[in-house]
Order: sequence, then C-alpha cells, then structure tokens
Amino acid sequence: MAVHLGAMHLSGALLVLTFLVPPGWVLDAYGAAPADDPTADVPPVMILLGALFGCVTFHVVVQIPSGLLGSWLGRRGGVLASYAVAVAVAGALTLVFLWGVVGVADAAEFTSLWLDYMARGALGLAGYIGLTSALRPRPARPFPGVEG
Repeated sequence: MAVHLGAMHLSGALLVLTFLVPPGWVLDAYGAAPADDPTADVPPVMILLGALFGCVTFHVVVQIPSGLLGSWLGRRGGVLASYAVAVAVAGALTLVFLWGVVGVADAAEFTSLWLDYMARGALGLAGYIGLTSALRPRPARPFPGVEG
C-alpha cells in the first residue's frame, strides 16, 4: 500500500511538472484580454487556477485509477505490459473525462485536449509504473541445480 501511495504522489508531482509548459488553451485564454482590463470575463489568476484544478482532477479521476489497474493487471507481464495497460486505461478514462465530465463537444478541441492530457499523463504513469515495478517483491529463485 505504501508503494502505491508513494507512486501516486510521484505521478502527481510529474504531472504538475508537465504543467510548467502550459497547455495551449491556457495560453490562448491568458492572452485574450489584458490583465488591467476591467471588462475581461475571467481574471488571469482564474485561468491558472482552472489549469491547476484540471490537473488535480485529471490526476484523481484518470491517472491514479490507471496506475493502479496497470500495475495490477500487468504485473505478470513485466514493466512494459503494466505501462501499456495503464496507458490504455488512461486513454479510455480520458475520453470519458473530457466528453462526459468536461463536456467538450467540438471534435478538434476534443482531440487537442485528449492528446495534451495523454502526453502529460503518460509521463506521470511512467513514474508510477516504474516505481511500483522497481519495488515489487520478486519470487525467490533457487540456486542452480537445487530443486525448490
């Protein structure tokens, strides 16, 4: 349990670090109105808080369940199998997240957001699966020539 808790924190930290390169929608929204414009619909700080909220929501709704399922379902197949399962689950959950929760209807915007979240999430999932795989207990192997 402690391994998964640590992996969740690592994947969340990696996800937050990916937001040092802001998504395109943040840059578009941030430059839409000058900071001192009183008629602006959204103050610039709210755009950054929206990006942070999106990051945290994505981490809780998509990244953690994907990491858990990937490490559990792919445990017999090795690190690459675990990672492949985790990314596949993340892809499906991201579709549901963007379409059902966020409500993105435009196909071009949907594709752009899905690709952005998947690229960022894949990096965090690599950390999650890497940590859980490195700390996974291995079965003991007998010495050569000794039946065990």
